[in-house]
Amino acid sequence: MTASWAALTIISLAAVVVFAAFGAVFVIRRVRRPALPLSDEIGGISAVLRKLRKGEPMTEEEVAVARRAISDRSSLLAFCIPAGLFSLGCFYVFGSLEHLHGATPSERTFLGVFPMLTATNFTIQLLRGASLKRRLRRRSQPPKPVAPSPQSET
Repeated sequence: MTASWAALTIISLAAVVVFAAFGAVFVIRRVRRPALPLSDEIGGISAVLRKLRKGEPMTEEEVAVARRAISDRSSLLAFCIPAGLFSLGCFYVFGSLEHLHGATPSERTFLGVFPMLTATNFTIQLLRGASLKRRLRRRSQPPKPVAPSPQSET
């Protein structure tokens, strides 16, 4: 059984390294990109996304900020960050179980569950932000022209 814990530990360590590398690429790309004026304000992106969720009217600048935030949150590279956290938690748990060599695990063994829960919450928040893509598409499309209703002459 110890060999299987060791194998899982090595696999999770490899996953940590891979996800950390891709997460670093994602962060570097975001840092090098020029910032929009509204996104530099404290709580600016949250306010814009709140407006989008509620369907309130938005300016072109707010739509641009929302478009960028949603594209960032729906990127596959963005999901590498919580995947790295989850893999780190797995590495801790599997490494602790391998170190015990079959002894009864203590509470310390399962401290790795906290990064796993954090990663799950982070992933849910990313998916929640990415789900606004449909609303943004509807908002950015020009309104359909309404045909005048024929009036009956009496």
